[in-house]
Amino acid sequence: EDLSMHTYVILRRNAWRTPEELQAAAARSTSVGETMPDEVRWIRSYVVREPSGALATACVYQAVSEEAAREHARRAGLRADEVLPVVDTVIVRPDPGTETG
Repeated sequence: EDLSMHTYVILRRNAWRTPEELQAAAARSTSVGETMPDEVRWIRSYVVREPSGALATACVYQAVSEEAAREHARRAGLRADEVLPVVDTVIVRPDPGTETG
Protein backbone atom coordinates (compact mmCIF):
# COMPACT_ATOMS: atom_id res chain seq x y z
CA GLU A 1 0.00 0.00 0.00
CA ASP A 2 1.35 3.40 -1.04
CA LEU A 3 1.25 5.72 1.97
CA SER A 4 2.76 8.75 0.23
CA MET A 5 0.99 12.03 0.93
CA HIS A 6 -0.87 14.03 -1.70
CA THR A 7 -2.06 17.62 -1.34
CA TYR A 8 -5.77 18.50 -1.43
CA VAL A 9 -7.90 21.60 -1.08
CA ILE A 10 -11.08 20.93 0.89
CA LEU A 11 -13.92 23.41 0.46
CA ARG A 12 -16.34 23.79 3.37
CA ARG A 13 -19.10 26.14 2.16
CA ASN A 14 -21.42 28.14 4.45
CA ALA A 15 -20.17 25.98 7.31
CA TRP A 16 -20.15 28.32 10.33
CA ARG A 17 -22.20 31.27 11.55
CA THR A 18 -19.65 32.65 14.01
CA PRO A 19 -15.89 32.70 14.58
CA GLU A 20 -16.51 30.73 17.80
CA GLU A 21 -18.13 27.88 15.84
CA LEU A 22 -15.14 27.88 13.51
CA GLN A 23 -12.71 27.80 16.46
CA ALA A 24 -14.54 24.79 17.94
CA ALA A 25 -14.38 23.02 14.57
CA ALA A 26 -10.65 23.75 14.29
CA ALA A 27 -10.08 22.22 17.73
CA ARG A 28 -12.01 19.07 16.69
CA SER A 29 -10.04 18.91 13.44
CA THR A 30 -6.73 19.14 15.29
CA SER A 31 -7.76 16.50 17.83
CA VAL A 32 -8.91 14.04 15.16
CA GLY A 33 -5.81 14.76 13.08
CA GLU A 34 -3.63 13.71 15.99
CA THR A 35 -5.25 10.25 15.83
CA MET A 36 -4.45 9.93 12.08
CA PRO A 37 -0.90 11.36 11.76
CA ASP A 38 0.20 8.92 9.06
CA GLU A 39 -2.92 9.51 6.96
CA VAL A 40 -3.83 13.20 7.19
CA ARG A 41 -1.98 16.47 7.89
CA TRP A 42 -3.68 19.87 8.12
CA ILE A 43 -1.43 22.48 6.50
CA ARG A 44 -3.47 25.74 6.55
CA SER A 45 -6.93 27.15 6.01
CA TYR A 46 -8.23 30.31 4.41
CA VAL A 47 -11.40 31.59 6.08
CA VAL A 48 -13.75 33.53 3.81
CA ARG A 49 -17.10 35.22 4.30
CA GLU A 50 -19.83 33.94 2.00
CA PRO A 51 -22.41 36.35 0.48
CA SER A 52 -24.87 34.96 3.06
CA GLY A 53 -22.60 36.21 5.86
CA ALA A 54 -21.64 32.67 6.90
CA LEU A 55 -18.01 31.63 7.16
CA ALA A 56 -16.48 29.09 4.81
CA THR A 57 -12.99 27.66 4.50
CA ALA A 58 -10.62 26.48 1.82
CA CYS A 59 -8.36 24.09 3.70
CA VAL A 60 -5.04 22.75 2.46
CA TYR A 61 -4.39 19.21 3.65
CA GLN A 62 -1.94 16.48 2.90
CA ALA A 63 -3.49 13.03 2.92
CA VAL A 64 -2.78 9.55 1.64
CA SER A 65 -6.04 9.68 -0.37
CA GLU A 66 -9.22 11.66 -0.89
CA GLU A 67 -10.98 9.00 1.19
CA ALA A 68 -8.63 9.64 4.13
CA ALA A 69 -9.32 13.38 3.91
CA ARG A 70 -13.08 12.73 3.87
CA GLU A 71 -12.79 10.29 6.80
CA HIS A 72 -10.95 12.92 8.84
CA ALA A 73 -13.77 15.39 8.11
CA ARG A 74 -16.41 12.81 9.04
CA ARG A 75 -14.73 11.99 12.37
CA ALA A 76 -14.33 15.71 13.18
CA GLY A 77 -17.93 16.52 12.25
CA LEU A 78 -16.81 18.83 9.43
CA ARG A 79 -18.26 19.39 6.00
CA ALA A 80 -16.16 18.41 3.00
CA ASP A 81 -18.22 19.78 0.13
CA GLU A 82 -15.39 19.29 -2.34
CA VAL A 83 -12.03 17.55 -1.97
CA LEU A 84 -9.84 18.59 -4.89
CA PRO A 85 -6.33 17.29 -5.66
CA VAL A 86 -3.68 19.99 -6.01
CA VAL A 87 -1.74 19.52 -9.25
CA ASP A 88 0.65 22.47 -8.95
CA THR A 89 1.55 25.40 -6.71
CA VAL A 90 2.32 28.89 -7.98
CA ILE A 91 3.66 31.23 -5.30
CA VAL A 92 3.95 34.86 -6.33
CA ARG A 93 4.23 36.26 -2.81
CA PRO A 94 4.07 34.72 0.64
CA ASP A 95 0.69 34.73 2.34
CA PRO A 96 -0.01 38.16 3.83
CA GLY A 97 -0.83 38.65 7.49
CA THR A 98 -4.37 38.99 8.74
CA GLU A 99 -6.21 41.66 6.81
CA THR A 100 -8.67 43.94 8.58
CA GLY A 101 -11.41 46.18 7.29
